[in-house]
Amino acid sequence: MDIRFFAAAAAATGIEVQAVDLGSLAGSAPFTLEDLSKLLVESFPVSASASTPPLSELLTRCSFLVNEVSQRNPAVTLASGDVVDVLPPFAGG
Repeated sequence: MDIRFFAAAAAATGIEVQAVDLGSLAGSAPFTLEDLSKLLVESFPVSASASTPPLSELLTRCSFLVNEVSQRNPAVTLASGDVVDVLPPFAGG
């Protein structure tokens, strides 16, 4: 599964794309969007940018796209081939 970070989320992590091997994480249990959020907070405990809050703070305001479809349910199950976009709020219109 690929995680793509945009705007402030990319600044906080210091990367734009992170590959995640679900096989090594989930075993036989379903891996959810909530599980992914927890993993990301653990993986990026401090911000890579002095001017950007840490990812743990940003994720509470982020939107998620799973395979280009907005997901608001933290219990949605993720699969190995999925692409998850982490989108912080954007200013402007």
